[in-house]
Amino acid sequence: MADEGDVLTNLDNQPQGNGADNQPVAGIVSQYVKDLSVENPKAPESFQWRDQQEMDVQFNIAARKVNDDLSEVELKITATSKTSQGPAYIVDLAYCGLVGMRNMPEEQQHAFTYAEAPRILFPFARRVISDAVRDAGFAPLMLDPIDFNGLYIQQMQQKRAQEEAAGGAPAFPGDAPTGGDA
Repeated sequence: MADEGDVLTNLDNQPQGNGADNQPVAGIVSQYVKDLSVENPKAPESFQWRDQQEMDVQFNIAARKVNDDLSEVELKITATSKTSQGPAYIVDLAYCGLVGMRNMPEEQQHAFTYAEAPRILFPFARRVISDAVRDAGFAPLMLDPIDFNGLYIQQMQQKRAQEEAAGGAPAFPGDAPTGGDA
């Protein structure tokens, strides 16, 4: 058993010498609402409508490099509820996370940025949308889970097939996957 005096600390960020500082690392540093818009254009009449609401939910993923080890991943979600009388509400949300990645190959960084980070951020974005719809005077909207990894794989396969059909060698995709109806 080691005494407290035997514990070595590394407070000056110098390499450990054991290879621990060379291991791939990725994670969410922070997350935040970047933009939120809630429209209730037909209130108060919309609260009395009894027609079945049609929901349209769109999502998109974007990312931008902040520095060598940090990127901002943006999960954009738009939820629109319509009836035969018109739109009941529209919620636009840009929910972001600062993602830190180090010692990772570019392909793994791309997959983490466009599949894993959105998967981590989505439950928090879903809560913001649910609360916004409730605060607009309607029953909270609980969005169904989204398989971001499955969508990512599907879009990468489509992109590779398009590149091969065009006669070029498949290049590593640099475009962000975008979503559709959820």
